Amino acid sequence: MSDRSRVRIVVLQILVLSLFVTLLGRLWYLQIPAGERYDQAASANQVREIVTPAVRGQILDHLGRPLVNNRPALVVSVSRTELLKQPDKGRAVLQRLAKVLGMPYEELRQRISLCGPNVPKPCWNGSPYQPIPVTDEADTRMALQIMERREDFPGVTAEVQPVRNYPAPEGANAAHILGYLSPVSEDELRRQREPGYRGPQYERSETVGRAGLEREYNDQLRGQPGVTRVAVDHLGRVIDTLDETPPTARVQAVAEQQLLEAIKRARQQRDKDGKAYKADSGAVVVMNAKNGQIVAMASYPTYDPAVWEGGITKKEYERLISEDTGVPMLSRATMGEFAPASTFKVISTAAALEAGYGMDQKFDCSSSYTVGNRAFKNWDSKAFGPITLARSLTVSCDTVYYRIAHEMWLKDGGTRPVTKPKDYMINMAQAFGLGQKTGIDLPAERPGRVVTREWKKREWERRKDGWCRQANDPKVPEGFAKQIARENCADYYRYRAGDAVNFSIGQGDTVATPLQIARVYAAVANGGTLWRPTLGKAIVSPSGQVVEWIKPQGTKVPVDPKYLAYIRKGLMDTPVNGTAVTAFQGWPFDKIPVAAKTGTGEAYGKQTTAWFASFVPANDPQYVVVMVVSQGGQGSRTPGPSVAALERALMGVQPDGAVDPAKALIPGVKPLAKLPTIRPDGVVVQPKPAPTTTGTGSPSPQALAAEPVVFSRPRAIGKGGRAWS
Repeated sequence: MSDRSRVRIVVLQILVLSLFVTLLGRLWYLQIPAGERYDQAASANQVREIVTPAVRGQILDHLGRPLVNNRPALVVSVSRTELLKQPDKGRAVLQRLAKVLGMPYEELRQRISLCGPNVPKPCWNGSPYQPIPVTDEADTRMALQIMERREDFPGVTAEVQPVRNYPAPEGANAAHILGYLSPVSEDELRRQREPGYRGPQYERSETVGRAGLEREYNDQLRGQPGVTRVAVDHLGRVIDTLDETPPTARVQAVAEQQLLEAIKRARQQRDKDGKAYKADSGAVVVMNAKNGQIVAMASYPTYDPAVWEGGITKKEYERLISEDTGVPMLSRATMGEFAPASTFKVISTAAALEAGYGMDQKFDCSSSYTVGNRAFKNWDSKAFGPITLARSLTVSCDTVYYRIAHEMWLKDGGTRPVTKPKDYMINMAQAFGLGQKTGIDLPAERPGRVVTREWKKREWERRKDGWCRQANDPKVPEGFAKQIARENCADYYRYRAGDAVNFSIGQGDTVATPLQIARVYAAVANGGTLWRPTLGKAIVSPSGQVVEWIKPQGTKVPVDPKYLAYIRKGLMDTPVNGTAVTAFQGWPFDKIPVAAKTGTGEAYGKQTTAWFASFVPANDPQYVVVMVVSQGGQGSRTPGPSVAALERALMGVQPDGAVDPAKALIPGVKPLAKLPTIRPDGVVVQPKPAPTTTGTGSPSPQALAAEPVVFSRPRAIGKGGRAWS
């Protein structure tokens, strides 16, 4: 062997040896220093998580009866991910599935389409990576066809799942209170991955409350989804389970019924022009006067919240938001803003008394009162002569308040106001919570509006150009509208005498929601506490333990208690010999005194708005009932009889005038001292009502109270929780 060959062999040996050393070094590094890290990575690559949504908590009334619960249903779901793996993108699978389900192919395809700007409903607005439910009305035969022919239906599942159910006990609807659900969106999933996010953590398969109590108490109702971690082989087949976290009104019905009766009653009446009242919308609020808790609340028109389950159709969605159908999704109780009309007069009376006007002082209730060159008339142009403020509440005399408001306006400097005008009525309205949200535990409400001097200036700056164009446009005919535009163009920014007198009777640009007016009357009834309205009473665990009490919060209104008592006397006389006599015919005033106030609001271009506010018993107020019907005529004739009927049911007043608390809407009339008991097996046991009568057979003052709303937290793991309302 030559020297050159020998050198080549040595070099080759060294090269091979170095390769073996390198390989052995790398193997040592992977197995010893980096072994743990790569072992975890390999394990993670073989692990999959299966998310099982928690059964959503129920919403029950105070006796444990379900308003919202869950029903077992055979749900057929389709995985878009699996369909897109098919050569034809899943078309053949969907066609076979459509035949099994008896559903048109196009409808089925539309249900699994992702929602977007130009995508018609029904569509899927949840995550595209989770199975999409296409029906919850499958029967056993359908499910067996799908599951026994898995090769024909890749990506399709049929299984029993809990589906949200709205049983509507005894005819109650409560759609605007209860709300609805929809799947978690991709945007919500994306946001929770952003740095600094502190909101709830959702899984792709979850549904989320979008309105009403479902949204407000979503965290308490949703529970904790279960997660099962399984090991899979290279083909994705499960070979082991690593670990597992288990998934965690009768008053309402009668309130809805009486609101509907008021709507029907209005449509049978005619306005001054001989036209039937449209009665296009309305609302009713029943509030506990002692703590502001809502006993019942309803809005018209309404809808069935179950329409959201399984995807809503485009036609149905458009009906819910259409002006032609009255926008059923809009809750008039919390978001309907109306001129409060004469229901506002309790505020005007309180302001007058605090300004120094006397309780025994007499005021001329003439048929009209002239300001400048305009005569402001009583609603029915009646004159009652010299009367007190209490009597002016009873007969609803407008001109008494016109006079007082005009005098106050003049003392504040008129069109040239003093440096710090008193503005007694404006300030009193704000003190009673008008012009601001009540803070109710619902996700949406409107603040209403109180017309202040500052607001008028801002509004004039915003709208003056339009008013001036209308005032100077020769194409606009002369008339009331053009005259108003001319006046507004010139000096709408001024707080004029007409503004002050209109404000005093709840007219003009001031508006309020029915919930706000109920809150005002609760403060008058209970001696001056303005409560934050609540639907929730407590968060309760599935085992019946109170996790958290939802404590009522209130502030005092700046009115002397003797003045509030004076106002209550005037309101107590209204159903006896005032504007509410017709509504309370046959009422047993000797057993249960009642207070009331009518209101008839005027709105340009519309028929009159009908209001009725009341509380009962007047000598120990418990319930406040407020009802409004838009374009519904007079308060005494339209909502009045319905409010009286609702209060009869609340108090157990029988047709012959007898009082039987055992037949009241809330058993025994008196609030139940305990929450329903939840047994370990999940059965809800109703609490027993307290004694209902005194020794004389009459209901005791303590027995005449409303039962507030209560909620409970879902089971953190497992079946979810329950909520009382």
